[in-house]
Amino acid sequence: MPDVAALVEGIRAGKRAAVSQAITLVESSRPQHRADARELLVELGGERSGVQSPAVRVGISGVPGVGKSTFIEALGSRLTAAGHRVGVLAVDPSSVRTGGSVLGDKTRMARLANDPFAYIRPSPSAGTLGGVARATVQAMAVLEAAAYDVVLVETVGVGQSEVTVAGMVDTFLFLTLARTGDQLQGIKKGILEIADVIAVNKADGDRQQEARAAARDLAGALRMVRGHGEWAPPVVTCSALEDIAVDDVWEQVLSHREHLGVGGLADKRARQQLDFTWALVRDELDQRLRHSAAVKAIREEVREAVLSGELPATLAADRILAAYDERA
Repeated sequence: MPDVAALVEGIRAGKRAAVSQAITLVESSRPQHRADARELLVELGGERSGVQSPAVRVGISGVPGVGKSTFIEALGSRLTAAGHRVGVLAVDPSSVRTGGSVLGDKTRMARLANDPFAYIRPSPSAGTLGGVARATVQAMAVLEAAAYDVVLVETVGVGQSEVTVAGMVDTFLFLTLARTGDQLQGIKKGILEIADVIAVNKADGDRQQEARAAARDLAGALRMVRGHGEWAPPVVTCSALEDIAVDDVWEQVLSHREHLGVGGLADKRARQQLDFTWALVRDELDQRLRHSAAVKAIREEVREAVLSGELPATLAADRILAAYDERA
């Protein structure tokens, strides 16, 4: 049983061990741990103060091979040198067998991982987007209570995880690459709709001209996607490996924050809290369904009937829900 009071004291004192223990607690799906996590967050004031938190929350995604970790290390190192405390939450794909994080973000950001003013946490998705939302939002609250004033949330850039992360941050940064003739091919329209800032990375050496051309193409595509009067996402070029123009990208993030204004930012976070409320409800219902004794009693029978073709999926779902409702 975790000592919640001791964890709260340690987090407020900025102790890394306490922060790590608290994030492990909020990531857990065990019923008792979930109850302890709720108590912890109430004591920290995280859920009440989420809208008013002064921390800058940035989601970072990008195409495979774009250099997200290199960029985050370059940006994070610049920010800590400027006096910020930076927390990095890397939403990784989960191991199918264990549910653990399978990407080694600490090894890919060794310099930042050893920075005393930075904290990096690979965060398993636990197999569901509801798990991502619950664990990541609550981990953000822990970091902010520990006085980390910049929180970077990295997503692997696949499927709906980008939309999930965009719904919990102030600014969503999309990293891409210059590619001969197909700069737009791998970029879904949905990404252009949720991105607040776009950066073409690896704009160094012989690739600078190509990167600028890609930026112009993306800027043109954005004009077709975004409506008049909306924030026009800037498209900039940078090289995280060479540490070129990384500060320009950060300036665009701050410009977006300034565009939102105090009222706009508060409104955005309030709407995110409402969405998060329903995400928590769905996640809790999923957990209750999984742990229901009545559902467990018929699980194997339903499984065999579906696999043999005797029971269609729609009726199987009805049986599972009926068993759960009967217990309730």
